[in-house]
Amino acid sequence: MISITEWQKIGVGITGFGVFFILFGILLYFDSVLLAFGNLLFLTGLSLIIGLRRTFSFFFQRHKLKGTSFFLGGVAIVVLRWPLLGMLLEAYGFVSLFKGFFPVAFGFLGSVSNIPFLSTLSQKFQGSSSMV
Repeated sequence: MISITEWQKIGVGITGFGVFFILFGILLYFDSVLLAFGNLLFLTGLSLIIGLRRTFSFFFQRHKLKGTSFFLGGVAIVVLRWPLLGMLLEAYGFVSLFKGFFPVAFGFLGSVSNIPFLSTLSQKFQGSSSMV
């Protein structure tokens, strides 16, 4: 069994609040204060969950610099109160950063729940990732 430290438990809570504030900010027509607060909470929680060294090594890998620059640039633009442009940049950076994780996640969801749409979507993503 994996042991979880107290800091990681706090990090999960902070990340959850960050996601909540981001979704609530989007729901309230891209409220820049809620989005900025959610972004800061999300990044803080992520660094508490996996640690500062692993966070920096994840974001600043050579092949992920493009996604990192778009994601962190989007966070900066949201903080500067341009929420729509910032969220678009963040979304592109997020997809670029986690594109290797999406086929695994969709494959897990498709196999666990046996939902036909998810299983065909996961097969499509797994087929396209094996060609790369």
